[in-house]
Amino acid sequence: MHIANPIYDVVFKFMIEDNRVAKAFLSAIIGEEVLELDFASQERIIRVPSGKESEVEKAPEGSGKNFTVCRFDFSARIATSEGGYKTVLIELQKAKLASDIMRFRRYVGLHYQNPDNSYGEGESRRARQIYCIFLLGYDIGFPGSVVVSVDSMIRDVTTGKALSGPNEFTDSLHHRSWIVQTEQLKYHRRTDLEKLLSIFDQENRTRNHHILNVDEDDFPEKYRPIIRRLRMASESEDMQIEMEMEDDFLKELQDKERAIEEKDRALKEKDKTIEEKDNALAEQTKALEEKDRAIEELKKQLAALRK
Repeated sequence: MHIANPIYDVVFKFMIEDNRVAKAFLSAIIGEEVLELDFASQERIIRVPSGKESEVEKAPEGSGKNFTVCRFDFSARIATSEGGYKTVLIELQKAKLASDIMRFRRYVGLHYQNPDNSYGEGESRRARQIYCIFLLGYDIGFPGSVVVSVDSMIRDVTTGKALSGPNEFTDSLHHRSWIVQTEQLKYHRRTDLEKLLSIFDQENRTRNHHILNVDEDDFPEKYRPIIRRLRMASESEDMQIEMEMEDDFLKELQDKERAIEEKDRALKEKDKTIEEKDNALAEQTKALEEKDRAIEELKKQLAALRK
């Protein structure tokens, strides 16, 4: 079966906008059942001018080439082990380049500052716990791990004992995170989650890199609506055009980063050359000073002999 490649932001956005698909996808990653989900996307339109110089700015639809980068926020009602539920904010971000880490930090910080990320009324108003999911197109240094979970460990400093159970104070000030290293998917299909995330495995690309070739039977039944949603995307001509535009933008961005790296290397080489010249000059100056001292010493010796 051919499906659209969700490594592309435009395809992933189409996939996750389906509420049923979004609930299944998020539940699989966080390991908790999402009962209800309210979706609000934060998107930025990036204009890629036709000239040689690139410019990243907010631009209206239809002006030049437009490339949409999406970040997703979900207000989720999640089932608890006690049979009740809790309301959390799920923030999902995806990146292909490691330079996006500062964008992640800024965006998480905005959520903590936003007074709307709370529930209840009046004095009973409470801050929502924040869940962060990062879909990365590169490794961050955990070989063999497809999904990494980061959770705050609460300990008594004196005894070292771990303190368990939900706590409003710590939950409000510390967020849980799940990091997906899609590069590691080529090696593993050990769990239902890894089988689901194999939709990001670029080893499955066809000659057209916008399309993946997968077998629907390889996916658990509960995740097949996700596969069918991606198959629907693969049949859209508009989606193909959007993916081509995304390719163009990413190539331009990578070219710019390579140019910056080459410039940095050239500057480092120049600094090294200058440093070597400075060292050589310092050595020459030292040698001249020693020569001058030797001449002065000889003059003193000659003056003593004349006396």
